[in-house]
Amino acid sequence: MDDDEERLTALYDLHAGVLRRYVTHLTGDGAGADDIVQETLLRAWRTPRILAQEPATTRAWMITVARHIVIDEVRSARHRHEHPVAELPERAGDDETDRLFDALLIEDALAGLDDGHRSVIVAAYYRGRSTAQVAAELGIPEGTVKSRMHYGLRALRLALQERGVTR
Repeated sequence: MDDDEERLTALYDLHAGVLRRYVTHLTGDGAGADDIVQETLLRAWRTPRILAQEPATTRAWMITVARHIVIDEVRSARHRHEHPVAELPERAGDDETDRLFDALLIEDALAGLDDGHRSVIVAAYYRGRSTAQVAAELGIPEGTVKSRMHYGLRALRLALQERGVTR
């Protein structure tokens, strides 16, 4: 095996599994996910500066690229299947694609947190509970709720950054 082939194999071994799971989660299509993973790895291979970075940085870049490819695929499929109609619809709806992918990305990042941090964040942000209500609901002191919230949000921020979400 030559050097290029070894580097490509190493790139695939390091990142393909994670990319495939992520894209399958986004699309629900395992066969389509393989195509997107292949395209993502090809783009990484064609960008030497990406390959020279730390594996975590390379993975974050590839997750962002894969997400953009998925978005492009969704948008192009929608465009190809448009049919002309005699009358315009009364009101055009907003494109919810970005919101949907953001929600999936956050869900995936939350799943990577430990149960204590995740339960506090979900109770406070998704259920609208106050610190006292979260403490009572989970049977833990308010100080623990605040601490878990602080460290949980920090871990969530890092998880999102690893997935290519930047401030």
